[in-house]
Amino acid sequence: MQNVKGTFDYVGAEQALRKKVQSVIEANFELYDFDSMETPVLNEQELLASKYAGGDEILKEMYQLSDQGNRQLGLRYDLTIPFAKVVALNPGLEIPFKRYEIGKVFRDGPVKRGRLREFIQCDADVVGIQGPEAEAELMQLAATVFRQLGMDVVITWNNRLFLSELLARLGVVSADERLSVMLTLDKIAKIGREGVQAELSTKGLDDGVTRNIIGLISMDNPTLGQLTAQFDLGASRGAEEADALQALIDQTGLGLRCRFDPFLSRGLSFYTGTVYEIFDKTGGYGSSLGGGGRYDDIIGHLVGREDLRYPAVGLSFGMESIMELLLEREMPVAPSYVLILPISREQTPLALQAAAKLRSAEIRTRVDASGRKLKKSLTSAASKGIRYVILIGEAEAAQGQVRLKDMKEMTESAMPIETAVLTIR
Repeated sequence: MQNVKGTFDYVGAEQALRKKVQSVIEANFELYDFDSMETPVLNEQELLASKYAGGDEILKEMYQLSDQGNRQLGLRYDLTIPFAKVVALNPGLEIPFKRYEIGKVFRDGPVKRGRLREFIQCDADVVGIQGPEAEAELMQLAATVFRQLGMDVVITWNNRLFLSELLARLGVVSADERLSVMLTLDKIAKIGREGVQAELSTKGLDDGVTRNIIGLISMDNPTLGQLTAQFDLGASRGAEEADALQALIDQTGLGLRCRFDPFLSRGLSFYTGTVYEIFDKTGGYGSSLGGGGRYDDIIGHLVGREDLRYPAVGLSFGMESIMELLLEREMPVAPSYVLILPISREQTPLALQAAAKLRSAEIRTRVDASGRKLKKSLTSAASKGIRYVILIGEAEAAQGQVRLKDMKEMTESAMPIETAVLTIR
């Protein structure tokens, strides 16, 4: 008996930490006024396999199945396409529309550190805002979440349209060739300049064009302004979009956490403009902690109206990568609670009554009805870092009281349960 490769069970302290991370993310989704949404795990395969969705890059990783009616279905591989489907099916939605969703997604891809086959995504998306304000707000949201999690991150960003225009200036003529080159450039941090050069040599590009691209990636951290000026892109739409976002980043203080990366494109082909990815600032952990971008064309294509644009942009937090990094730093601690120990079975009803009063005061409480010896139960409580233990024996029951034991201060005294509640709170 074993788990399917790329899937895990989460229990105890680790699960408690996972829930804490999710609660921080969800609280900020609400704070930024995103509405909660829940979509099905099962979807029509045709929807998920659409060239306007994940495209060829994701199709090979999609779990495909059929039901008893021989309908071709698939497990969702992200939360973006299901969101786009909801907007497409509900033309009466008030725009702008902001939603968040936290749920499991599935990908039949290679398993490695921080990359599983069943994992949780935490997404926020907004549809109906054309300008860079939506991207800037999502960047603010990401910065807030990671600050509250105590994680120092950098948000790298680019504009795919700007990169496409830049490659056109370098002589990459066709759109398909530009997309292919962009996917290679996106891997520069993983395979290095030599790896990029080797991969470019297999694409059938003109030697002069390849040299131009190599010259580009050899530049020392070029800024958006430098590239725009050097390649005369000032009047291009991609450069204008990127420049507008850069201005907002500078004006809102996001520049401390955001860094322009001209080679970032984020694999998935549905992104139409801004893309961003979040990394550990120390560089000690290489996998992405989150990312997203603008996808203005998906929804219109899904309703069969390629002329209809629904401007949309999203952000996704990588739950598994965040957990990997947090677990590296320190072992999670199980949440503390009050332990109630009835000395004998006769005191169990009183223990349950006391627990009800503690829980009504929102104090996490456990009743130990295992029948273990008192010394063993107290030793277990101490090892788990439980501060308060409530003992109920014959004497306490006769007096209508409980005995509150403070495991930290090593004190104990008899008192009414109401007083114990106030003391613990």
